[in-house]
Amino acid sequence: MVSNFIMQALRGEDINVYGEGQQTRSFCFCDELVDGFIRFMNNTEDSFLGPMNLGNPAEFTILELAKLIIELTGSKSKIIHQDLPKDDPTQRQPDITLAKEKIGWDPKITLREDLVKTIKYLAKLIENEK
Repeated sequence: MVSNFIMQALRGEDINVYGEGQQTRSFCFCDELVDGFIRFMNNTEDSFLGPMNLGNPAEFTILELAKLIIELTGSKSKIIHQDLPKDDPTQRQPDITLAKEKIGWDPKITLREDLVKTIKYLAKLIENEK
């Protein structure tokens, strides 16, 4: 969804949001997620083998995400609301208590920082398409 929204905004296309966009999600920068995986794999505590949630517990609505992407890209895209799928969860938020306790992992990169980096990367891909 993040890359779709960014690509739509960079191309000046409307951004499709399902329902009113009030369902929440949490977003974790891939570099931090990989760091969490590595820390978990290197865990030497024999008494703890998992499972463990990794992710960013900070929640944002889909509508907040779309608006932030439009702001950061400087796009003129409009948000178009479409029918909400029946099976679309209203909330997704990982409990990372074990990650903090067992491997000392806690994501630090904010959604805004993550989006700036991702927008820069995807903008280069679009430029290379031309």
